[in-house]
Amino acid sequence: MTATVAIKTETFLPYMRDVAKCEQSLQELNLMWRVIEASAKMNCPLEAKTILPTMAATRNGFSRLERELVSSLVEEKVRNVLAEIGTKAQYVIDIVVRNLFERTADVGFLATDRELCNFVAGIHDSADAARYRLREYRNKYTVYDEIILLDTEGNVLVQIDPATPLEHSADPLIAQTLQSDTYVETFRATDLRPAKDRALIYSRRMHHPHTGAVIGVLCLCFHFEEEMCGIFSAHRDPDARANMLLLDGDNRVIASADGLWIPPGTVVPVNRDGHARLMMFCGREYLVRTFASEGYQGYPGPVGWQGQVMIPVEVAFSGIVSDVLSTLSPELAEGLLAHAHSFCPPLYDIMTAAKTIQRIVWNGQVMTAGQRGEMMKLKTILDQISETGNRSNELFAQSIHDLYQTVLASSMRDAEFTAGLLVDLLDRNLYERSDDCRWWALTPELRAALAQTQIDAASSAKLTDILTYINGLYTVYTRIFVYDRNGRIIASTGDDSAALLGSSIDAETLAQVTSLRTRQQYHVSKFEPSTLYGERDTYIYHAAIRDLQHDDSVVGGIGIVFDSTPEFFNMLRSGLAGKAKTKAFYVDRSGRIISGTDDTRPVGSLLDIDPALLQIANGEHASRVTEHDGQYAIVACSVSNGYREFKVSDGYKEDVIAVVFQSFGAVSLNGAQTGGSTYLLESDPTASDGMEYATFFSDHNLFAIAAANVMEAVPYSDVLPTSMGSRPEQIGVLGLQRDDAHKEFIWVFDLGQLMRGSKSAVTSSSQVMIVNHGQHTIGLLVDELHAVPQFNQAQIIHTPFAMQGESMLVTQVIKANQGQLLIQAIEVERLFGYLIDGSIPMPPAPELVPNAEQTGDSQLLAA
Repeated sequence: MTATVAIKTETFLPYMRDVAKCEQSLQELNLMWRVIEASAKMNCPLEAKTILPTMAATRNGFSRLERELVSSLVEEKVRNVLAEIGTKAQYVIDIVVRNLFERTADVGFLATDRELCNFVAGIHDSADAARYRLREYRNKYTVYDEIILLDTEGNVLVQIDPATPLEHSADPLIAQTLQSDTYVETFRATDLRPAKDRALIYSRRMHHPHTGAVIGVLCLCFHFEEEMCGIFSAHRDPDARANMLLLDGDNRVIASADGLWIPPGTVVPVNRDGHARLMMFCGREYLVRTFASEGYQGYPGPVGWQGQVMIPVEVAFSGIVSDVLSTLSPELAEGLLAHAHSFCPPLYDIMTAAKTIQRIVWNGQVMTAGQRGEMMKLKTILDQISETGNRSNELFAQSIHDLYQTVLASSMRDAEFTAGLLVDLLDRNLYERSDDCRWWALTPELRAALAQTQIDAASSAKLTDILTYINGLYTVYTRIFVYDRNGRIIASTGDDSAALLGSSIDAETLAQVTSLRTRQQYHVSKFEPSTLYGERDTYIYHAAIRDLQHDDSVVGGIGIVFDSTPEFFNMLRSGLAGKAKTKAFYVDRSGRIISGTDDTRPVGSLLDIDPALLQIANGEHASRVTEHDGQYAIVACSVSNGYREFKVSDGYKEDVIAVVFQSFGAVSLNGAQTGGSTYLLESDPTASDGMEYATFFSDHNLFAIAAANVMEAVPYSDVLPTSMGSRPEQIGVLGLQRDDAHKEFIWVFDLGQLMRGSKSAVTSSSQVMIVNHGQHTIGLLVDELHAVPQFNQAQIIHTPFAMQGESMLVTQVIKANQGQLLIQAIEVERLFGYLIDGSIPMPPAPELVPNAEQTGDSQLLAA
């Protein structure tokens, strides 16, 4: 959810030093525009009349920009912080609910364990055997710190935590559980866990294995404090500027990443609607995001629980930002910047304003080229505009750099966090799979049956019933199967189970399973296609089944087929949480896709990604700006680091990398814009009677046209597209306002296509130069304006030219900067001669329909 209430600029501006600096720069620029405009009106009103309207429009534009840009920058930063803390707040509650969902399945299964039911029913009275079995369970499912069996009167029959010995409990949850036909979830203080202020307990009633009578209660005590500590330490911001919290339905803190800052039991303000407002807590103002859980597979989570992140406003906008831009190639940086209008509108406004200043100065210099006398006053005005514009552009450039940096760095942090969340979801989920296969391998009925030399159809059917019951509780598996010491499958779930009976698992897997030495060990197949999963790729978890009488004797094994296709996809989709223009993948170290949200890249194919990102260390993350599928994008990776003992100390190693791509826009066809600052011209103080040229960029090259033939430049957005053109170079028409208040429409040609035969890509820097020769006027699309310098005759040299390509129009080269920079000069006569008398004659200019202006609808007719 994004903020929906208008953000008050004055509330947040004092905490944003960079935006305040930008505001000051805009105010100074606005003042200078007023001074220059007034000076032009007083000193050369006639000479400046052609640019005064443009100057006034620009000044008015900057007045608006001063008001709106700062507000937009503030909104961008506030929403950015709210989005970042919101992602983490949602993660806190979602990961807790996903974890607790597994507990609801565990208590339901363990409460029907035949060995435990026999003990509670009094069929056997070995408390030591029951305690041993419970500890075996705890050894697999290490998220529990206590497991208790009680009779119907609350008497404790057996427990596994020796630190808090119990004899009896009077907790109401016992009566509630005895009356319920499902699990009971309890979180509060209880005499079942006397050493804790509160405990999270999942309880379920137990039944007599023969009569079905209710005989007692099983309590699984979740190690809540340890789990929350793990979540906070892994996903809190490294600088600890914000606090992550878990709240109950009364907005009271259940768990805190920093208990000294905001201790458990404290009531805090919440922000469930995501509005951008400051919230007071203990005399300090905070930005806050709060999320409740949407549930997981039908489990809603504990009633009222919420995830929340709070960050003090005075530090919310002052995080350390790495210099992302310095790591990008100029082509990549400029190309990404061309999409500023989509991913950061305020940045685009600044860029547009800077281009406007450049065009005003360039137009004024073109207009005064070759002029003397009173026009020299206008030159002075233009010099003031240029000088002020240059100073302002330096401030703009820094503002652009800082804002661009902030947007990219924030997006990269968010992508890295999302990738970390995705790989954490995977590790946590697969941890449960490793627990399940090892626990189910201890099922007495399976162990007894496999110890027999012959397994008849009745025994096979009985084992299938057991597996079917288990599979019904744990729906993340498409199949659970059991095989004997020779690898022959003797029981299986699934619609095609009958066809599998009698077939064998592969020899390599059988060898791995039979070599497992302890009950804590397990084996996982490679992620590859399997006949047990319809020839699709998946993981299959195996554990050895041991003889009941001789624990060191392996009599077979159990395999559980993880339903990887929907489960992995759902993890990726939930982790992305609806992020626009974002795709995610799980890949292995070779880049082979395990799962993805991109339908064009199937499981098993290779993901095109920087190989260095596939080599980052376990638990680490990284992000880059790159090109992906023809888009400028951020790519972020995070490598699995295990969960609890899974992939950490249990001997299993299978690195999975979560990859997130966030796209910003299509890759520019013509790459980076060259930029005038890259080609600064050195002035020659001795030059006095030289010729003035209008210089500009096209296709990354610097060109020149005699300034006497150039009227002005206008933004490409003024061009009207039309289908009347008969040649590919014609890209539209342009209306020029004349002194008689009528518009003259001229053709606009793509200079790049004229010279090299391929269409030019239009960017935010694209301009149309109005060029005149004799009775003809045309517009030329160019990539960017440069300057209007003066060169003496000695700097201009003729060059041989061919009959096609660029040299067809370029007959001279200008040696600038003492010969270190060569500028190609386009001969206007040849340009117009080609358009008029070439093999394809230049079309006549379009005309206005008579009285069209009076109708307010300018229509064009082909002459």
